[in-house]
Amino acid sequence: MYKQPLTSALQEPPLVLAPRPLESIELFAGAGGLALGFSSNDVRHRAVVEWNTHACNTIRHNKQHQVAPISHWPDVTEGDVKHFKYDAFDGIDLITGGPPCQPFSMGGKHGGFLDERDMFPQAVRAVREARPRAFVFENVQGLTRAAFADYFDYILLQLEFPSLTAKPKEQWGDHLARLRKWKNKPGAVSEYRVTFKLVNAANYGVPQKRMRVFFVGFRADQDKLWTPPAETHSADALLLSQWASGEYWERHKVATRHRPPRPEGVEKKIRTLVDADYGANLLAWKTVRDAICDLPDPERHPNKVQAHRFQPGARAYVGHTGSPLDEPAKALKAGDHGVPGGENMLRRTDGSMRYFTVRESARIQTFPDTFLFEGTWSEVMRQLGNAVPVRLASVIAESVCELLRK
Repeated sequence: MYKQPLTSALQEPPLVLAPRPLESIELFAGAGGLALGFSSNDVRHRAVVEWNTHACNTIRHNKQHQVAPISHWPDVTEGDVKHFKYDAFDGIDLITGGPPCQPFSMGGKHGGFLDERDMFPQAVRAVREARPRAFVFENVQGLTRAAFADYFDYILLQLEFPSLTAKPKEQWGDHLARLRKWKNKPGAVSEYRVTFKLVNAANYGVPQKRMRVFFVGFRADQDKLWTPPAETHSADALLLSQWASGEYWERHKVATRHRPPRPEGVEKKIRTLVDADYGANLLAWKTVRDAICDLPDPERHPNKVQAHRFQPGARAYVGHTGSPLDEPAKALKAGDHGVPGGENMLRRTDGSMRYFTVRESARIQTFPDTFLFEGTWSEVMRQLGNAVPVRLASVIAESVCELLRK
């Protein structure tokens, strides 16, 4: 008969220490998309800062109603980040945030560094004064345009050498020249090791084609360099699921007569992908149908789901034709006065249009269904249009937090 060895019976089980939660400051929090992604990776927020009253009210509303994980966040600090003090946060694990992107947005006024809404100087100040172990800042694809190439380099160099500040009345171009000279100086040592990556949220399982650039830096003494996480989803895998195996249509129980027309040249594309044995390790892009298929029609069944109310008035016009049901949505946007026309619309298979409801938009931005929104329809849609998709934030956060915990 088998007997357990005496030594193993007497030995204490090995002590396994759970990693301590990382601590973070969330700046430019908006409705909290980026912060939610970090919370899901066991990050505790020491401060959450946002200037917009409506976005602050949304965070407060969720905290008041004990919506996890916001129920564990500190009270939101409402106010201009220019006045936020970092004295109590020296050496904190993380600073994260999305500096207002309107100065660089494709749909904005393109003011860039001349726009008073450019908050990258405040992001750099936060790094300089708090000296976090790491930081994560995100912004719109427009920042990577050729027109902003020098300013993009300026942002990177300021984050790499945050203590090398501009002199009084020094223009940013002159400061950039001085930073470049300093970087190329023999023996120059970076204060932070900075990496950037332009990503498409759809490639990480978000049902939306949303391009965002992430800046990630680790303090030099951490001896770490961020590597962007590998993509997990693809357009080609969706094409195979729809038009090769048909699994997509079968899963959604869509009859042949209700499917969109077969794309031109799809057979040749499928043969190429099959011959290359493509898609073994990648999942199909998530579509609008994937995101909202279990929600009732808001026109026929009003008030059945929280924040899922039909909003009339949707119309298509040149360049704004809504998001097809069987593709990832176009990027949700936030206009100066609420919903910017046709950007936030659903295009049904019969060609008709309607606005996405708040709940549908939240699904597309991968907010949990438990999340509550505060404000008018147009104001809430503005918050959603400005948000970081929670799933994308979580993927980025996981890669950064894993490095910090090593």
